[in-house]
Amino acid sequence: MNDTIAAIATPPLPSAVGILRLSGPGALAAVDRVFAPFRGGPMSGRPERVLVYGALHDREGAVIDRCLCTVSRAPRSYTGEDAAELQCHGSPAALALGLEALFAAGARQALPGEFTRRAFLNGKLDLTRTEAVADLIHAETPAAVRQAAGQLGGALARAADGVYDRLAGLCAHFHAVLDYPDEDIAPFEAEELSAALSAAAAELDKLAATYERGRLLNEGVPCAIVGRPNAGKSTLFNALLGRERAIVADIPGTTRDTVEERVNFGGTLLRLIDTAGLRDTEDAVERLGVERSRAAMEGSELILAVVDSSAPVTPEDIALLRAVERTGKPWIFIAAKKDLVKNSRAVGCVTGGDGGPAALKSTLAASVELSAKTGEGLDKLEAAVAALFPEPPAGQAGALLTNARQAEAANRALEALRRGAEALQAGMPPDAVVADVEEAMSALGELTGRTVREDVTARIFERFCVGK
Repeated sequence: MNDTIAAIATPPLPSAVGILRLSGPGALAAVDRVFAPFRGGPMSGRPERVLVYGALHDREGAVIDRCLCTVSRAPRSYTGEDAAELQCHGSPAALALGLEALFAAGARQALPGEFTRRAFLNGKLDLTRTEAVADLIHAETPAAVRQAAGQLGGALARAADGVYDRLAGLCAHFHAVLDYPDEDIAPFEAEELSAALSAAAAELDKLAATYERGRLLNEGVPCAIVGRPNAGKSTLFNALLGRERAIVADIPGTTRDTVEERVNFGGTLLRLIDTAGLRDTEDAVERLGVERSRAAMEGSELILAVVDSSAPVTPEDIALLRAVERTGKPWIFIAAKKDLVKNSRAVGCVTGGDGGPAALKSTLAASVELSAKTGEGLDKLEAAVAALFPEPPAGQAGALLTNARQAEAANRALEALRRGAEALQAGMPPDAVVADVEEAMSALGELTGRTVREDVTARIFERFCVGK
């Protein structure tokens, strides 16, 4: 990190503001060569974090913009290095000329995520906060924004560090007793160790249990819309998206493959999957679509089971709902096409009325009558989805595990503590148990970045864009 990096930190589209960012030992010298304040001396002599108005020059010295500039000095910057930002008009052409001028002044093109990587390596961010930066950039719902902001504020790191520090205290006590037997140090009691292991394991178990919610918050909930042909699945799909994405026709079997889109619905990011109508068919192409529909249903975390309420409920409808029930996934029954009928009897096929099979209610989350065409009932569906995937409590925002790396590290730490507790109960000596405690600490160190693995950090920064 002995060189200076520069990048355009805003999207390559015309906009009101575009940002050029620099970091490294030569950042202030480089910005002095390309930016001339209208009043006062060069930026290298200016106070930190003060916006200065001036002219931006290209590599030939010609003025290309009138903009604002600010500088930060090491270690009081995002990266922990000398840094500068130029807040320009958002012309991609002007920004490109400004970036070329910075290269001519000694900077080089920053790699994806390199600013944040330097912040991590310089101790400005731990690994959980680093991941939170990427999560915040990619957040698609208010709940995901609040989770990422809380994690960026250190909520997850504090939870992991609290357990780590208590385990470190245990190990320090053990080694003090072992290394200084003549000192007046309280003996290392097995009961004390057992209680400490149980308390730490309980905290880690609670933390590990947040992964499922955190993962769905970030990645979205796979949600399959299933039903017989012409039940109204594609109309519902389009209504949820707010645009015509799937083909809608009165001819059964129009949808022959799965169609996927993401939408914020009920405060939850849904990965909607419009599926081919489920029925027996001799058409080879449609049959392939039906097989993919069943696979989508099995792989989903939420199923919207659609039945045409304007037509009599058929044995095929009941068979479909039984198949949905067998997945064990939460599902919402939807009596569609409400605009075509006043008194639908479709809900009876899941409530047990009209001779319907009441056993279908075991994983049923809600029943909703709606018209995707008019929008009537969509608010009730939105409320049902929101109830299934509520936002984390305000105090828990930021303290969820949101990716597989974090979950794997937390679970390794938990397993190590459980092995230690079992060894203690089996009468193993404390030194054998402490080895498991130290293994748990190592795993927690990987979670927060106290223990750094280059291959892990490389995968993390692959998610970042250039300029961040």
